[in-house]
Amino acid sequence: MENTMKSDITPVENKSHKILVMMGLIIGLIFSELDETVVNTAMPTIIKDLGGLSLYGWVAGVYMLTLSAFMPILGKLADLFGRKKIYLICMTFFIGGSVVCGLSHSMTLLLIGRGIQGIGAGGLMPLAMTISSDLFPVEQRAKVQGFMGPIMFIPMLLGPLMGGFFVDQVSWHWIFFVNIPVGLVAALLLAKGLRESKQTKEVTIDWAGGFLLISAIVSLLITPVLVQNEGYAWTSPLILGLLILGVILIGFFIWVESKVKEPIVPLHLFKNRNILVLSLLVFTVGLGLMGSFSSFPYFAQNVLGLTPTEAGYLTLPMMVGAVGSAMICGFLLTKVRYRELFGIAFIMPVIGFYLFAHLNIHTTIVQIIIFFVISGLGLGVMFGGDNLIVQESVEKEHKGIALATVPLFQSIGATVGVSIFGNLLSYTLTSKLGSLGDKLPKSISEHMEDMAAGGIPQGLRPSLMTTVKTMFVESFQHIYLYSFIIMIIAFILCWFLKKEVLSSKTEEEN
Repeated sequence: MENTMKSDITPVENKSHKILVMMGLIIGLIFSELDETVVNTAMPTIIKDLGGLSLYGWVAGVYMLTLSAFMPILGKLADLFGRKKIYLICMTFFIGGSVVCGLSHSMTLLLIGRGIQGIGAGGLMPLAMTISSDLFPVEQRAKVQGFMGPIMFIPMLLGPLMGGFFVDQVSWHWIFFVNIPVGLVAALLLAKGLRESKQTKEVTIDWAGGFLLISAIVSLLITPVLVQNEGYAWTSPLILGLLILGVILIGFFIWVESKVKEPIVPLHLFKNRNILVLSLLVFTVGLGLMGSFSSFPYFAQNVLGLTPTEAGYLTLPMMVGAVGSAMICGFLLTKVRYRELFGIAFIMPVIGFYLFAHLNIHTTIVQIIIFFVISGLGLGVMFGGDNLIVQESVEKEHKGIALATVPLFQSIGATVGVSIFGNLLSYTLTSKLGSLGDKLPKSISEHMEDMAAGGIPQGLRPSLMTTVKTMFVESFQHIYLYSFIIMIIAFILCWFLKKEVLSSKTEEEN
């Protein structure tokens, strides 16, 4: 089903106030990302206040579901109706969801608010990249977006601090209320600074394609959320049914998109080698990186003996490495062929995950910091670099949907990876601990799964404590070995990118 209507298509004009626009975009990006890290820090207090422990994982799950489902839809609408209008609508959703979350008196209301926030956040990131790409020529854009990528590390740094401050000094409700004035400032800066010229034309909205795409993404991505939070097995009838339904819906979606005049996701995008390779690459990195490192704080607390806050900050060296390489990449993208740039850079995470796969009980914190820096040096090439290649690989009228579609694959990879690796870690650890048999106190051996989830209990004799810690380390070695293999696949994928140097006019080389 399609509807045709008049729309004021609004290309960005050169007379836009670039500083105001970029300030608005950066503020919006930081706070949409910061919200996630702050909420994670405050969740124990929220659960204590609202109850609903069984819904703990759904707070993040619902957010990611709506973010992923609406990301391509919002990108397409931005192509049809203009960047500014859709960005401000997304910010309205994000602020509205924050109000609902802040006023929540039950977990149900909190989940509704998180879903609304997710819809808004699904447009803020890709549209920020799209708008910034419209403002600058490619040579400047490489430097600007090489800078914008590392900005995403600020929320990871400030999140635990802000979450702790609001919970301890004010109220957890304010972790959501603070988004309101900040979001309004970001929206006002962008509304004031961004100038778009109106060109009225007819556009066709593919309602059937949008409905099928949202339904397919929800059907597929709700499965890891159910596995992780409700205890379903991947082989259970419900999970298999949802996966089959998702595949069928994707099939119908592809069929519809091949027939309609203005498809939500133009299928010809995936005939472009760069779009196809980058979609596979970000999915692979999301799967391996987020899947393995999401459980690292658990390792740091149980094996290294760090506090939750210290464990959270131990991953910052990876961000430091990524910041440096992202900025260097921003300068090199217009001078060096990006296939070689990505291929050489991805040697580093392969080395980093090889080192993580050989962790042992004697590995020091300093060594782990070095491992993170090495991994980050390679992964930083993706911050801004992949978005810039996407922008220069498609026509201007498809830039919004392309910049929303590729990150969608990363979101799917991360969501699936967290669930698969979490279950793999739990299964491996439980199996290893089960081999101890009667060596463990009876009160512990009878609740082995609780021990795997809750960590190493206190009061074990030193020799047994060393044995248990060794089993924890071996379990993490197991999941990092899989991540090492996944990073090798990512390294290979890099070499399928086109042999081009980004410039205002690019010519494809075979």
